[in-house]
Amino acid sequence: MAELSDQPLFSCKNCQNPLALRSDLLSKNFWGKSGPAFLFSHAMNIIVGQKEDRQLITGLYTIADIYCCNCGEVLGWKYLRSYDVRHKSKEGKFIIERAKISKEY
Repeated sequence: MAELSDQPLFSCKNCQNPLALRSDLLSKNFWGKSGPAFLFSHAMNIIVGQKEDRQLITGLYTIADIYCCNCGEVLGWKYLRSYDVRHKSKEGKFIIERAKISKEY
């Protein structure tokens, strides 16, 4: 954890488990189940659930819900597959809902 201490990171709002680095934040312009959400290139200390096809605002995707590995809180999802070529860039990326995280400095 020492290598993370000098850069901002996002943590689970429920248990303060570190989830993503500020440098991995790609966009703040996404929407999750509970409202605004962030797109990250990487996430840590998470559990990836079972994959499922889900119709989202921008189309059909194969996704898997993601959970905090410490407290089990549902945080958002991981894009596994886009069925629309225009959204292939989302594959492998993570949506974390703003209401589920806090920023630490």
